[in-house]
Amino acid sequence: MAAEVKKEIELEIAHVLFLDIVGYSRLSVNEQHARVEELNEIVRLCEQFRKAEAASRLLKIPTGDGMALVFYKSPEEPAQCAVEISRALKDHARLQVRMGIHSGPVSGVVDVNERTNVAGGGVNMARRVMDCGDSGHILLSHHVAEDLAEYERWRPFLHDIGTFEVKHGMRVSVTNLYSDEVGNAKLPSKLQAVRKRRAHVRWVEIGAALVVLGAIIAGVFFFARGPTTSALRVLDKSIAVLPFENRSEDKANAYFTDGVQDEIQPHERHAVQERRAAQSARNRPAARRSTCRRRQRTTGCQQSSS
Repeated sequence: MAAEVKKEIELEIAHVLFLDIVGYSRLSVNEQHARVEELNEIVRLCEQFRKAEAASRLLKIPTGDGMALVFYKSPEEPAQCAVEISRALKDHARLQVRMGIHSGPVSGVVDVNERTNVAGGGVNMARRVMDCGDSGHILLSHHVAEDLAEYERWRPFLHDIGTFEVKHGMRVSVTNLYSDEVGNAKLPSKLQAVRKRRAHVRWVEIGAALVVLGAIIAGVFFFARGPTTSALRVLDKSIAVLPFENRSEDKANAYFTDGVQDEIQPHERHAVQERRAAQSARNRPAARRSTCRRRQRTTGCQQSSS
């Protein structure tokens, strides 16, 4: 028996629909059993499920809080089955279900009870895609979305929502399958959190860049302004007397220009001397007070010593 089952389910490419009940662990034991039985009944009534089962090309793997359905014909099979399940769930408001679909390799195994089971990348990825969603979502891997996009009737249902980081740091591109009647058009909460975190980091980077830019501008302004200020101070306190030039046609008037220049320079030297004397007069009382304080300290030290 086991040998025959193993032969029938050798490694091959399959199209996996993974689904589970959201909030299953918070339910009581009785509620868990009731919800699983309700979900099983909905799935068994789906037309696509019954067609694949009748053709003996369907594996049904219970997972406790849901199931994995493994189809073998095309990726349209799990997509159509998910749409039918989603439409039926509209009449079961208390049953919150999410679904994920992926196409990939699977290999058959037989458990200790000699029951058929499957494992492999196709099943694992379908579950990771499903884990990205919330209640009502039908999420597809990028591979499945590309395959379904080849069929014109599926294109209006496909909505790319970006990349998720899943288990072991793996990044998965996810497409949301929905319409007005089936699926969940809202952005999954996990992706909302990722986008908020990215936006926060982006604003922090922009703020840091603005601070650096402001510091650079301030530095350029400070260093550009420094020499100009010094030059203005020099010009404010300095007077330059240039040689006079005789521009009259009479060369004999040259003595007049020389006399004017000689007359200005002594006055300028006298003005400089007066400014220096005034500055010395202002500084003299402060110097005198400083000398008195030093003498007082010296006298006090001598008295203490005697």
